[in-house]
Amino acid sequence: MTPGDNFYDELLSLRRRAALLSSCGAVLNWDRETYMPEGGGAHRAEQLSLLAGVSHEWSTLPRIGELLYLLQDHGPSNADSVDVAANIREIGRTYRRATCLPRRLVEELARVTALAQHHWSEARASKSFSAFEPWLSQIISLKREEAAAVGFSDEGEPYDALLDEYEPGACSSEVAIVFEHLRQELVPLLNAIRGSRRVPDKSILHRYYPVEAQKKLAHQAAKLIGFDFHCGRMDITTHPFCSGFGPGDCRLTTRYDPQFFSSAFFGTLHEAGHGMYEQGLPAQAFGTPLGSAVSLGIHESQSRLWENLIGRSAAFWKYFYPETQKMFPDALGGVHPHQFLAAINTAGASFIRVEADEVTYNLHIMLRFELERDLITGRLQAADVPDAWNERFVRDFGILPENHAVGCLQDIHWSAGLMGYFPTYALGNMYAAQLFEAANVQLGNLNELSEKGDFRPLLEWLRIQVHQHGQRYTASDLIQRVSGKPLSDEPLVRHLRLRFSELYEI
Repeated sequence: MTPGDNFYDELLSLRRRAALLSSCGAVLNWDRETYMPEGGGAHRAEQLSLLAGVSHEWSTLPRIGELLYLLQDHGPSNADSVDVAANIREIGRTYRRATCLPRRLVEELARVTALAQHHWSEARASKSFSAFEPWLSQIISLKREEAAAVGFSDEGEPYDALLDEYEPGACSSEVAIVFEHLRQELVPLLNAIRGSRRVPDKSILHRYYPVEAQKKLAHQAAKLIGFDFHCGRMDITTHPFCSGFGPGDCRLTTRYDPQFFSSAFFGTLHEAGHGMYEQGLPAQAFGTPLGSAVSLGIHESQSRLWENLIGRSAAFWKYFYPETQKMFPDALGGVHPHQFLAAINTAGASFIRVEADEVTYNLHIMLRFELERDLITGRLQAADVPDAWNERFVRDFGILPENHAVGCLQDIHWSAGLMGYFPTYALGNMYAAQLFEAANVQLGNLNELSEKGDFRPLLEWLRIQVHQHGQRYTASDLIQRVSGKPLSDEPLVRHLRLRFSELYEI
């Protein structure tokens, strides 16, 4: 072995150790949102704060910086390989970011957000923004401090430093341009839908759907599309999420409403998409960039692909509707498949982001993106969020939220300190449509496979084209490599026009 080989192996060992500790924190976070008793919140905040501090310390060891420096002149024997270059590149990027953050700030963010999530949950239940406002103020102050510590380009703004954590290389001004172009495409489509004489019967979805039957159906659907329950499980939480702790352990969560079919079912498909990405990452590369997702936008593309492009398609329900109808004979016994398909694809203004249709979903993201930028730059203060939210919601959707629970308190993200996260949802929608178009070309007619309930070819294609690469390529390079084109909103617009022009006869 050369000195470079020893340096490289030591670098990966240190990275894996920090990743293992972070995965322990992820277990505690998952437990807090699922089974932890309410009284444990304060103690859990201290636990998470300690782990975050130690994890940060391990991730910013001076030795990591020394090894990165040594590897510039003494690369490993296979230094020219794409894999080695990717690991060194991404470890260097995250190390530089982490070393900008003082341990005090990391621990305080972990402590405050752990407590804030509990207070957010209570405030949401009581529909009282004032109960959460002090916590949001603290978080905004801490995130501004984080942005200042990390830094951003002279042409940029503080929000760029936060966005870069979730979508490396992205900047808010470019995202704003992409979003505005997409808005210009979506608004005419939404207006055409509103003008259609076809009005789906949404009440079909608001009948009585027993929770136990919903659990069984959701489990069947997740297993059908390829989620491996031997290496995963599904539990109940307030705000659904997916946690990948490492090889062989991926946790899905969902929520059930006995009076609404879509929430749990499509939420499960969504989180299963995330879970299958986690299960498809190379196990032997755990703790290194090659064993990590490339970006949250790409991660979101996997969940949106399975939830919408597959899960809301006519082909999927041609196969799965008979089983669903059998599971809920009272609610769906007399409902024709076309009626059900129209109901689950109803488009129009609605309050809840996670239950929004494909046409309006990105408008929800744009609203949050605008507010986050204003909060971080100081153009907006926490106390002013409800009025700003309602004003912009009326502007975009034409309806006024009836309370804060269905308005500015509906998402957990701000209480968790995830400023800069929301834009990745809309980017994920665009990535998903572009990947799906490429898969359809390379695999043949995906609708024919869906009608047979055969989703293995698509999942295997995603394993090869996306999952197995980890962070070998950047998100922009990956989408170019797979589809032959840079990221574009055109595949998403084509998909939406085709699906909704058929459903609404426009």
